[in-house]
Amino acid sequence: MSNQINLTINGKAVTVAAGTTVIQAAQEIGVAVPHFCWHPGLSIAGVCRFCMVRIEGMPKLQIACNTTVAEGMKVDTVSDDVKDAHKWALEFHLINHPLDCPICDQAGECELQNYYMKVGKYQAQMEENKELKPKTLDVGDTLVLDTERCILCSRCVRFEDEVTKTSTLGIFQRGDKATIGTYPGRKIKHDYSYNLADICPVGAFTAKDFRFKCRVWFLQETKTICPGCSTGCNVTLFQNRNQREYYRLKPRHNAEVNGHWMCDTGRHMFEHLNASQRLAHPMVSGKNVVWAEALAAVRKSFADLKNTEQSSSVALVLTPQYTNEEYESILKSVKSLNGTMPNVYVWRDSEEKIDAFDGILKRGDMNPNTFGLQKILQDNGIEAKILGADFSALIQQKSQLLFVFGPERASAYTHFERDISGFMEAGRVVYCGTANGTALKNAWVRLPTKVFAEKNGTFMNYKGTAQKIKANAPVFPDARAADEIMTALLNS
Repeated sequence: MSNQINLTINGKAVTVAAGTTVIQAAQEIGVAVPHFCWHPGLSIAGVCRFCMVRIEGMPKLQIACNTTVAEGMKVDTVSDDVKDAHKWALEFHLINHPLDCPICDQAGECELQNYYMKVGKYQAQMEENKELKPKTLDVGDTLVLDTERCILCSRCVRFEDEVTKTSTLGIFQRGDKATIGTYPGRKIKHDYSYNLADICPVGAFTAKDFRFKCRVWFLQETKTICPGCSTGCNVTLFQNRNQREYYRLKPRHNAEVNGHWMCDTGRHMFEHLNASQRLAHPMVSGKNVVWAEALAAVRKSFADLKNTEQSSSVALVLTPQYTNEEYESILKSVKSLNGTMPNVYVWRDSEEKIDAFDGILKRGDMNPNTFGLQKILQDNGIEAKILGADFSALIQQKSQLLFVFGPERASAYTHFERDISGFMEAGRVVYCGTANGTALKNAWVRLPTKVFAEKNGTFMNYKGTAQKIKANAPVFPDARAADEIMTALLNS
């Protein structure tokens, strides 16, 4: 028996694997079948009855989400009876739905709105009063639930049962009294709760941290990689460029990496991009300077040590939050500036549990490019010493110059300020990074670096999968990527 099935959808031929559903086959050729309850990352419920299609030879319309393709099947998604079924299904979903689109955070990305414009635009025939249900329920630390808006698609219930296996949500009562809710005495308490707001096709679940902050039509999207851990989830970053401010991160589907989901910790990886404590300008001896002055000071220090044959008194410290391209540039440039490759150290969080895993996506290695850094060091024949709780190896070297490429996210380091104090004891520090706290006040030179959202490059996740990040408009125009800094040092 062949594993490939041939069928036609709206007269277009398509070949798909056996076991594929009609709705999935339609997506293969760009045919959109209206749906609410179906989600490719969840089991099939078939409760919304919105994805009706006509299949030749069958007396009644069929739901596309739970109908498997068959050889020679002929599917029609645009016939008059199909369109009529879509219209009536939509009206039933709107029977009790409140008309609060102007104040709903889902406005602009609501499937009810979208489908009404595509298949609705009808004169409502329901005269009964709407069934009023509980509003703005506090169901957990991250979410608000408005059961009046809920269309009982059951996506959230299935997510809790199948993905997180926490089974916090259920459907209570029957008929038009039915509501989604948490079980008595329970709240949504897990690290994947924001996914419930993502998969809700209406505005029933909304995120507390985004609620009433910004309308979605003001936001521009950038496809990138989450820097929160070594999983490397594919994500979309949302920025209001008029305000030069980032507002949220949402998962982007990649079947080989994160599927359809991401953890709540990763959702907050945009916050440090807007942080007021972020280093904005180059500094020398505690004073703001222009880039040319800062680079000249660093270059002179390298030259002085090289001329006095003290190039062995230079130490290079790297962290696993830069791109492969930046690491290559750093190693090559520092070797050129110093005359020889200095001792290389990798600074990691002393409290990390690098092998920890929550069973879904989140990993204990809270760096996006540990494996990229390891590979590049190995390719360059460099044996780097690890700096964690013990800085003795670095201190004993008695370096004249420490060139430190600090983490983009200082929050990934439990004892960040203590570690910075260790660097200050070990030598004269040139610090490249984003941090602008008091711990760095004694650093000789501080150079502001771009964050993952502002540069192009490659991260390598724990599987060894290389993934590209894409530059967005910088919030701090004076920041530079590490490879840009090194190129400027060589050419200054």
